[in-house]
Amino acid sequence: MMQALDILKVAHRNGIEPSMDLLHQKEQNIPGSIQYDIRRYYAQHPWVAEDTGMMVYHYNPKRPNENYLELRYCTTGNRYCEERSCSHCNQLPTTNCSGKMETVDVFTFHFTSTFLYQFTHNVKLSNHKDEVLAFKHPNAFTKVFPLCAKKRNVLDSLLNHSYSGSLENIFVNAKIHELLLYSLDCLLDEKEEGFACKFLADESGKERIYQARDILLERIGDPITIKELSRKVAMNECYLKKGFKEVFGTTIFDFYQQQRMEHAKYLLYEKGLSVTDVSALLGYSSISHFSAAFKKHTGLKPCELLK
Repeated sequence: MMQALDILKVAHRNGIEPSMDLLHQKEQNIPGSIQYDIRRYYAQHPWVAEDTGMMVYHYNPKRPNENYLELRYCTTGNRYCEERSCSHCNQLPTTNCSGKMETVDVFTFHFTSTFLYQFTHNVKLSNHKDEVLAFKHPNAFTKVFPLCAKKRNVLDSLLNHSYSGSLENIFVNAKIHELLLYSLDCLLDEKEEGFACKFLADESGKERIYQARDILLERIGDPITIKELSRKVAMNECYLKKGFKEVFGTTIFDFYQQQRMEHAKYLLYEKGLSVTDVSALLGYSSISHFSAAFKKHTGLKPCELLK
């Protein structure tokens, strides 16, 4: 039987093993955005393997446009049900339910150097993680790492949620952003250490930061000021800005803009909405302002993503 590491090496192929049935697949291939492939398999035989992650850093100085960073994960022992609402249930098999089904879940996330540029072009490269994100590390590599609880929770949420349509796209983009941040920790062999901001040691402090993130996503088309946001989560503005940067690795404004533009790509490419409609849905006062922001963020004109 194949182990988790073997699965990760062939995660991009259509089939993993004859004895594994594909139960669920979701993928995205929007130009200029994150490319991902999420697959859930039913293992017909008992499966014993450690949950595993893999980072693939492809670097070729002669062809910089082909550089990419890829994250692959394999998790096991999850339960599957066609009804997402009962994927964590503990019920025994009934007439309408076959009960517990152990699964093997495989995730692949592909980030091009062009996509990652938005996170590094105004940043002083101070550590190995920054160098990798900016493709300044001179050698290609592949690194395998175990999955901590933070990464596992994000992966689980990508398979077990109740969102659909545009809300699902917003949710998935935010979770992948979070997963990228957590996975880069493996480059420094970091563990789940505490936060530098002391107020984040309190569970309620962290909860308010995540609440702020959720409010931003809920208002993806209705911009909110940091002052308003701090009032909604009952946290000092300074604490909110510092805490958000530490938890999510970026400023509130940059995070909001990144999620906004990723959603714009989805609405243009997948939904086929006009530039005018997308501009209005995302709360821009004019098409020109939206087009300028989109070009600055993606390097593309909005019309280039229209099919």
